[in-house]
Amino acid sequence: MSQAPIDDRQEKFSGTKEVAEQHRLDVEKLEGYLAERIDGFQTPLEVRQFKGGQSNPTYQLVTPNRKYVLRRKPPGKLLASAHAVDREFKAISALHPTGFPVPKPYLLCEDESIAGTMFYVMECVEGRIYWGPMLPDQTPRQRTEIYDAMNATLAELHSLDYQKIGLTDFGKPGNYVGRQISRWTKQYQLSETETIDEMNKLIEWLPAHLPTDERISVVHGDYRLDNMILHPTEPKVIAVLDWELCTIGDPMADFTYHLMQWMMPEGTTTGGGTGSLLGADLAALGIPTLEAYTQKYLERTGRKEWPNIDYYAAYNFFRLAGILQGIVGRVRDGTASNANAAQNAAAVRPLAERAWHFAKRAGAAG
Repeated sequence: MSQAPIDDRQEKFSGTKEVAEQHRLDVEKLEGYLAERIDGFQTPLEVRQFKGGQSNPTYQLVTPNRKYVLRRKPPGKLLASAHAVDREFKAISALHPTGFPVPKPYLLCEDESIAGTMFYVMECVEGRIYWGPMLPDQTPRQRTEIYDAMNATLAELHSLDYQKIGLTDFGKPGNYVGRQISRWTKQYQLSETETIDEMNKLIEWLPAHLPTDERISVVHGDYRLDNMILHPTEPKVIAVLDWELCTIGDPMADFTYHLMQWMMPEGTTTGGGTGSLLGADLAALGIPTLEAYTQKYLERTGRKEWPNIDYYAAYNFFRLAGILQGIVGRVRDGTASNANAAQNAAAVRPLAERAWHFAKRAGAAG
């Protein structure tokens, strides 16, 4: 049986810790607020902070009879439209009644006097979270089944009718990729800490070569293995997490972001959480190839034409570079919520270079 290497991110990001000083809450005030608004909420309340996640501080709320999860905006100076916990709450509130695997939402609090910033509370789903794509403790057959479940779950999301589930006003339909390029260009430039030629070339080339056959669906925006909880023993996705970047958009852009774990430069820790499968013996591990995984998704979503993967890959590496540059900017401004955020500074350039590699494969000159 082929063994996957152990990912130190599993140890670094799993579980909870004492709440960081800059993210402390008034537990007594929070306890009183929740006891009045959540049926069956029991006191006393203990608050822990999850190690993983670097955008919105996330807490485990432990009560005598149940655990909950609280996600809040970080304190301090924030980029416009970032850390949209209210959008996360709206997304999971729309998806939960459909049976799509998201935690049960309990409440959204926009009163910043309770916890210092806007927050929401949801169910604490118990299961497995993997922080790297190799699944080191699984057999080849188990890996195959987990990857298939991950594929099926994203195909299910992209097949939902966003209007029927109440998300008609959740985003502007059409030109999703163009609007995303504009958004991350602006956020990258606001957070820029050094000149990266490839980013500047991408900022010029990408919007001039937009896809012309966009479908429209709910898109997650950050769909990857460590943003989901698997059943404790079965190859089943029981909760998809981190809906901060969710909107209405191009499902192929969402899917090809998910494919980045097959494209990430080997040995890098700069994938923003995607990890890398490059150089791995996928057949021995039981992990599907990018082509086989894509074909399965296309069948599940009723697509007959293969998309321009190279363009979408260039776009997604550019987008991830922009996201990580935003984290670098927050480190600079003192608002990053993860102790490991500073290392992302070294990630932006290689991601930009990888984006330009795919742009050239898609026809960019230079």
